[in-house]
Amino acid sequence: MCFRLGLIFGMLYPAYYSYKAVKTKNVKEYVRWMMYWIVFALYSVTETIADLMVSWFPLYYELKIAFVVWLLSPYTRGASLIYRKFLHPLLSSKEREIDEYIVQAKERGYETMVNFGRQGLNLAATAAVTAAVKSQGAITERLRSFSMHDLTAIQGDEPIGQRPYQALPETRKKTKSSVSESLGYRIQLERNSGDDKTDEEMDGTHSEDEMFAQRGLRRSQSMKSVKSIKGRKEVYVACQSMLIVLVGAVPQYHINQEEIPASRDELAKHIQFTDNFTSIVTEWYLIKQEAYKVSLASSMFFAGLLIGNIAFGPLSDKLGRKPVYLSGLFFDVIFGYVAAFAPSYEIFATSRFIVGITNGGMSLVSFVLTQEYVGKSFWSFTGSLTNLTFAVGIAVYALLGYYIRQWRYLAFVSNCPGIVFFLLSLLLPESPRWLYSQGNTVEAERVLQYIALGNGKERLTIKLKPCAGTMKTDESAPSVLSLVKHPVLRWRTVILMYIWYVCSLVYYGLTLNAGELGGNLYLNVALYGLVEVPAFPLCMFFIEKPWSGRRKTMTSFLIFAGFACIITMLLPENAGLFFSPTLLALCGKMTVSAAFNIVYIYTSELYPTVLRNAGLGVCSMTCRFGGILAPFVPSMKSLNPSMPFVVFGISGLSAGFLTLLLPETVNKPIAESIEDLQMSKYQLLKNKKVTQLEENT
Repeated sequence: MCFRLGLIFGMLYPAYYSYKAVKTKNVKEYVRWMMYWIVFALYSVTETIADLMVSWFPLYYELKIAFVVWLLSPYTRGASLIYRKFLHPLLSSKEREIDEYIVQAKERGYETMVNFGRQGLNLAATAAVTAAVKSQGAITERLRSFSMHDLTAIQGDEPIGQRPYQALPETRKKTKSSVSESLGYRIQLERNSGDDKTDEEMDGTHSEDEMFAQRGLRRSQSMKSVKSIKGRKEVYVACQSMLIVLVGAVPQYHINQEEIPASRDELAKHIQFTDNFTSIVTEWYLIKQEAYKVSLASSMFFAGLLIGNIAFGPLSDKLGRKPVYLSGLFFDVIFGYVAAFAPSYEIFATSRFIVGITNGGMSLVSFVLTQEYVGKSFWSFTGSLTNLTFAVGIAVYALLGYYIRQWRYLAFVSNCPGIVFFLLSLLLPESPRWLYSQGNTVEAERVLQYIALGNGKERLTIKLKPCAGTMKTDESAPSVLSLVKHPVLRWRTVILMYIWYVCSLVYYGLTLNAGELGGNLYLNVALYGLVEVPAFPLCMFFIEKPWSGRRKTMTSFLIFAGFACIITMLLPENAGLFFSPTLLALCGKMTVSAAFNIVYIYTSELYPTVLRNAGLGVCSMTCRFGGILAPFVPSMKSLNPSMPFVVFGISGLSAGFLTLLLPETVNKPIAESIEDLQMSKYQLLKNKKVTQLEENT
């Protein structure tokens, strides 16, 4: 009773009158209730301690109620008295120390959470491989050429995190650049004189402060934290994307009568599942004529990804990267729990569809946000790290499935990391590139200063000139239609759309087909994830070399993946270890994973900043068409056992040759606006010819 009275008098009553003060814009009442809430917050803290120590005191709870009434009474105004006499002088004298303590606690707490998450994922990745090897010794012996000992030696992000700095010595040997160029910007810093200099001349002149900022931003602890949050989040995304592989797994079963019962209740009486795990198949009896519903649920997830890519890309270009990303992650977590506790198949499939919408849009925006936090010289590293952690996430999901055999518990646990990543993502700043492209140079300067301060540097004076694309106020903002109207972007978009479609079709088709390998299901899923790990160091090495670059490297990987799939269908089952269909299928998965990694980086470099998210969204849209069709491709075995690999092989070869029609972007500047595409340094000769042809016609 005392608790209820305290709740009514202490919170509901003042909350209502605070609402009235805000509504009527009564400044006097507003200040009064603000003082009350400050005092009441301190009272709530001391109340908890007092309840534990002096609650035995006679009339203790009655005195608490009387004290609350004294605080809020208009006659006594106890809250105002305490605030003016005690709290205000105390807080004023200690304000600076409190602020410094909060900042230090926030930084240390954040670093502790990141380090704890890194160590946990390292242990989980190692345990996944170890557990999988012990559970299936026979298959491990058959696939011993993959060197499982080497896989178990993976320590997570730390070794990989050192590679780009060793593999890119030219990055450290580049000529000095401004603080804006260290983030990959084609931005000029304002100077007191020499405004009539050309771009090349201004790029060669830098002050000590600018070089100081450049060194700080290149090694910024804030950007390391951004990469860490983004990388860990991809583990969560991988678990959500691959959820149906284990949650929808079909166990061995036996029906005790010849004819299949018509009703589900009758089927439940006569069917026996022999495996020791549950799935949506065992709960809703999705076998025989109902078996298509498993693939349908998977396709609905990818259909949601399609819608998410269409909607979230333009939204983030208009509203900003951070708010759209946080909204998508929030609803992704909510509907992930809805899927885990779905009472029927229909609700499960619908929730997976909504998860696909939020997951696809959020992943797209987060990738762009990560790329725009760092300079172009690090785009290959951050892009590869993103896809690497996605591969590790598949192995972590296999480990969770190995220990959690109940599908609802597995879906619940797989969704829990999303809460942590959402809270960590609240600390991220808005993209300085997006702010700059929108003409908000003041806020972009603040973000750059925040990054420098996060590295322990002194406060810098950074002044950015307006972007060329934002100086024309009479023109409408670029939209998705600009991808079709502009001749250069039109051809790039068509080719990239097909490449994305093929990468998704082959990647998810092989991954979702993991159960066809035979043997231990969890080991197969882990192998299909871990086989991607070697692909990313190869990508990071080749795409930064001038003699290979983005275009030639992606072409090679796509063609190799196509040949691997075609050769797989020609080999017999007893062809031997080094020429077995299983080994070639895993090699095809590794190479298409490498191509998938490159296409993210390559596409983001082919579009200007004002259309980068829209371009990625359109390309990802066609990518999701491939994901929608991927679950049904293995069913083409009913027509011909080799038909799925024919589809994968021809698709990979055609996409590989089409990649040769795109321009190379390695060591080339990144366009900020559509106007930049007219400059010669953003185009190849073939692009100029296309532009001239369009103008002549």
